[in-house]
Amino acid sequence: MPAVGESVTEVTIATWFKKDGEFVNVEEILCELESDKATFELPAEGSGILRHNAKAGDVLPIGVIICKIETAQSPVKASTTNTPLPVAEVKNEISVEAKTETKVESKSSEIMTMTVPSVGESITEVTLSNWLKKEGDFVKMDEILCELESDKATFELPAKAEGILRHIAKAGDVLAIGSPICKIEVGANASNTPATVTPPPAKEDAKKEEVKTVESKDSYATGTPSPAASKILSEKGINPQEIKGSGKEGRITKEDAVNAKIEEKAVTPAKKEETHEVAASVPFGRNSRKEKMSPLRKTVARRLVAVKNETAMLTTFNEVNMQAIMDLRAKYKDGFKEKHQVGLGFMSFFVRAVCLALKDFPAVNAQILGDEIVYNDFADISIAVSAPKGLVVPVVRNAESLSLAEIEKEILRLAGKARDNKLSIPEMTGGTFTITNGGVFGSLMSTPIINAPQSAILGMHNIVERPIALNGQVVIKPMMYVALSYDHRTIDGRESVSFLVRVKQLLEDPARMLLGI
Repeated sequence: MPAVGESVTEVTIATWFKKDGEFVNVEEILCELESDKATFELPAEGSGILRHNAKAGDVLPIGVIICKIETAQSPVKASTTNTPLPVAEVKNEISVEAKTETKVESKSSEIMTMTVPSVGESITEVTLSNWLKKEGDFVKMDEILCELESDKATFELPAKAEGILRHIAKAGDVLAIGSPICKIEVGANASNTPATVTPPPAKEDAKKEEVKTVESKDSYATGTPSPAASKILSEKGINPQEIKGSGKEGRITKEDAVNAKIEEKAVTPAKKEETHEVAASVPFGRNSRKEKMSPLRKTVARRLVAVKNETAMLTTFNEVNMQAIMDLRAKYKDGFKEKHQVGLGFMSFFVRAVCLALKDFPAVNAQILGDEIVYNDFADISIAVSAPKGLVVPVVRNAESLSLAEIEKEILRLAGKARDNKLSIPEMTGGTFTITNGGVFGSLMSTPIINAPQSAILGMHNIVERPIALNGQVVIKPMMYVALSYDHRTIDGRESVSFLVRVKQLLEDPARMLLGI
């Protein structure tokens, strides 16, 4: 059992891809291993007959023997039927492979091995989501080879040399930082790439060889989703066996999962009646199912629990009359869009109001660093955005110095990158205050959790027409509840309530933002 991470002491055998007694080749994947952080594949370190030492589902510590390979059984590749080749054919195959290897060495002056780069201080592993260049393709310097995904962002891997690409890892593999991901045969080009040499089959076995070739297209990867695709399919409730993978060897990629739809199967009248009878007999149902938490969900859960345990978090509420902002938007939205080529939304007003309020109450914009409190004279506002991978929080830098139009443009740019999974780590780190809008999903009221190491977060909610008392009369106005969750270690109750009241005043009378009062 190999070491798969610094803090991982044991792993579970999820499934065996090769049966006991089956012939395996070097680097062929034997089984899939799962830890509390990620899923790994175990490649064969030699060719021979496989002997299992553990079963699927066993939990084994690092270093324990998981299987053995009897390497003396056969020195050549086995066919799909595990039938050993005649001696004459064995010699022929070995000699052909030896010639091919010699040709490669003579025509490639250097082999460059590319490893998984460091993509962030706290990131220890990434998932190879998709190869953009195929095995054997000629690639140029700085050409994008593949996409890598972490639990925070998506990255692109550029080529560091010009030559022929040789894959080491497959789409869906979880790789540690520094692990080899591919090789580039520097100096080789498309014209001198050696073709694969295959000994001609005997006439009497021509049909058998043809059948084997067709069968060999399927492998353990066929119909197997990558970790990212598995999560998406699970959320959609789609069985991986119902869709066809477009990845290497038929693996289901993230794009396949995103595009997958639940097929509505035709039901005959007889079956419809049957279904109604079952539903009538079991009105509420008693079914249940278990699913393992994804590494991303575990990371999110661990961080949220840490915030709850390590901060003195409280939440204060208020309500905002949105009539003035709605009238302003209705009056100027067409002219605003025509001049700035971007729509005038609610978020820019909230960002602007928050920045002005942070100047009056700097403790809300502060952070605890060890035994010291760090006060920031700038406002880097984190905006919570719903992305395909989950909730991400890109940062609008120096928002205090931006106009409403500049804020809208920056939010639109970051939201677009979030939807395309193109946000970088620097674009999601370093914020001093966070705004989250649960109202777009219909939330009336909530207590948002602080985005550590920040000290406060503002929660926006749904706008609902409600009767309120205004100037001695009951009127109906579009109202929004706002919530401020804050760390009581840094922010006192007086400051938190006064900050939220200041935001309320600025939003209910937008002219204050222009006049600075």
